[in-house]
Amino acid sequence: MAEWGAYLGIGAAVGFLAGLLGIGGGTIIVSSLALMFAHQGFPPEYAMHCAVGTSLAAIVAGAWGSFRAHDRRGAVDWPVVRSMLPGLLGGVLAGALVARLMRPGFLKYFFLGFITLIALQMIFNVKPKASRDLPGRGGLVAMGAVIGVCSSWFGGGAAAVGVPFLTWCNVSAHRAIGTVAALGFPTSIAGAIGYAASGYGAPGLPQWSVGFVYLPAAIGISVASLALAPLGARLAHRMSGPTLRRVFALFILAVGVKVALSA
Repeated sequence: MAEWGAYLGIGAAVGFLAGLLGIGGGTIIVSSLALMFAHQGFPPEYAMHCAVGTSLAAIVAGAWGSFRAHDRRGAVDWPVVRSMLPGLLGGVLAGALVARLMRPGFLKYFFLGFITLIALQMIFNVKPKASRDLPGRGGLVAMGAVIGVCSSWFGGGAAAVGVPFLTWCNVSAHRAIGTVAALGFPTSIAGAIGYAASGYGAPGLPQWSVGFVYLPAAIGISVASLALAPLGARLAHRMSGPTLRRVFALFILAVGVKVALSA
């Protein structure tokens, strides 16, 4: 019961902050689960793998809701989505399957590097200037693959790479966010499937694990995050967005360092 309470608490925090700040949940989910799994007796060599795989599974429902909301407002560039999707799915699946061969230290420090990038973006409100046009289909496939690999090793975070890239390519901010949201849904599904397959037969995983996806955590986080997201959205207009983003960025950076330095 204590574990379920913790998973529901993580999900509530993820949903509330997603609604309040418009962030993805991978930063909170992976860092929280990595620390929890390390103390719950998960095999040390696979604790980070399970945190990433479970995070991808936990954000599937939220990713669906997010991209549908953007699509209803006409903010999804579907030709770009269709061009990037093959590379994105290939990158996600390849990254997930290769993850089992990696030492846990690599995933930890990759997570720290990626979380640092996100934190700096939020603290300094870094937004690239639109200075070029979208590349051709080959370029979009390649960029999709880069986003897919990064997402599969981070447990989410497609927006941290995808939105700045599309903004740089003269796509409006709202359309860039909506388009990356549409890419985030298949990314989370493919990543969850990839980590489930990659972890098949791994020794020492707890009951109710499907490969590197721990179902109790994925379900608890998903349910609570969906329930709390509307509350965060309602409170968003009453609070100072830039200040909250900077405080949250410093918080996730501190947690990321803790995860990277943990045994």
